[in-house]
Amino acid sequence: MTIQTSSSGASGSAVVRTPRPAIWTGVYTGALLTVVMLGALVAANRIPELERYAFERNAASYSLFVILMLIPVCRFLNRPLQMFVASMIGWVIFLAAYDMAGFYFHNLFMVLRTPFQALIEGAIVYGVLATVSWVVGMIAHARRHPILPRRRRTHDVATHHR
Repeated sequence: MTIQTSSSGASGSAVVRTPRPAIWTGVYTGALLTVVMLGALVAANRIPELERYAFERNAASYSLFVILMLIPVCRFLNRPLQMFVASMIGWVIFLAAYDMAGFYFHNLFMVLRTPFQALIEGAIVYGVLATVSWVVGMIAHARRHPILPRRRRTHDVATHHR
């Protein structure tokens, strides 16, 4: 979408592009998921003092990760297509960083999962959430607008004569 504005002293007009919220939500979500993943990997592999608190450390990382995964779901709760687009953009950005982290943390994919497995899992989770949002929206719409039976005109009804 473009909005054209004219400036008072200029001979031309400036074109201002409005950002697409699904794309930017996806980019921010992907960046936040990447930061949490990198923080969790560094805390687990490079800070031996936190090994005593491994359960708490992992629980905090997983909790924060899930909360951040829900950002596009909560933002686009009534718009399933935008929800899925934003979610998948964020997930792909996260997976690119996860794949690169596998070069630095050599056993990462053996301990956790491969990037392809993570891509499929994320697509399934976000796809199910978008589908549930779509179905709930259809149910809500159907409840607000009752389906009325069609009335047939009398000349459309076939009569049976004996």
